[in-house]
Amino acid sequence: MPRQARLDAPGVLHHIMVRGIEGSRIFRDEQDREDFLSRIGRQVEKTDTKVLAWALMDTHVHLLIISGSKGISKFMRGLLTGYAVRYNLKYRRHGHLFENRYKSIVCEEDPYLLELVRYIHLNPLRAGLVKTMEELEGYPGCGHGVLTGKRRRGWQETEYVLGWFSEQKGKAIRRYRKFMEEGKDQGRRMDLVGGGLIRSLGGWSRVLSMRDSGEEVAHDARILGGGGFVEEVLKEADRNLRRQLRLKGRSKQIDREITGMCEREGVSEEELRNGGQRRRVSELRAEVCYHLSRDFGIPMAEIARHVGVSASAVVKSVQKKESGS
Repeated sequence: MPRQARLDAPGVLHHIMVRGIEGSRIFRDEQDREDFLSRIGRQVEKTDTKVLAWALMDTHVHLLIISGSKGISKFMRGLLTGYAVRYNLKYRRHGHLFENRYKSIVCEEDPYLLELVRYIHLNPLRAGLVKTMEELEGYPGCGHGVLTGKRRRGWQETEYVLGWFSEQKGKAIRRYRKFMEEGKDQGRRMDLVGGGLIRSLGGWSRVLSMRDSGEEVAHDARILGGGGFVEEVLKEADRNLRRQLRLKGRSKQIDREITGMCEREGVSEEELRNGGQRRRVSELRAEVCYHLSRDFGIPMAEIARHVGVSASAVVKSVQKKESGS
């Protein structure tokens, strides 16, 4: 399953966890946290990502996001790379700051979105960084206070989350506070961050029951949701993987054909691919375009990428060859 198939598509809910390498600290002071948060803001603007919940701990970060038009990879790359460079310069250290790959779990919005918002925003309380829910509202290291209006982060999406509680902002905030209060004594939720099978089924008892009966269900450690949702994501990812493999194989076929035709005609392959305009090169390019289009059914735009001209030029070349002119 490819890392960026359905899992990295726009409009998908992700619970992302980033950890310092070997448990090392990634924030040493308030300036580090503010730098990281300002980078989130810049990436939100660049990638149209929606950040619904977040918590910065000393050694790790939780983010709940809806991926933007460029997917989550660009968002995370821009966020983590820039921060790591600045951090290493500031503290005169070398090497990786974060674990090799952030953990991203694709989530089914209903019923998990609000549970994840609560779980993420209660992190500082569970860790003892604050003692009460009132303190949590004023705590600068998570997005809870932004949702209640006690703190400001212009890049954090609040209307989307509060809209699940009420269309009226005041009522939504009161209901959100009550929802948070009801969950404050919850411990670590393995059903939200643990193995995919447990998340898909809703708990260990359900897993054991289905194992005893021999029943099977779709599951995957990168997906948080019911069996139907998991199966849908996996099927779409499989389709995209097969498409990528077809494109990769087709690209190799195109390269082989171009190389062979250039060798037979004694024309430089580099000159043909780089848009060379010598008459013999142009004539061979037209033959290549016609051959790939008519004999292999390659799309014009794809041929254009391989022969160094525009798609419209490829169309003209094919039409010219067909007319015999």
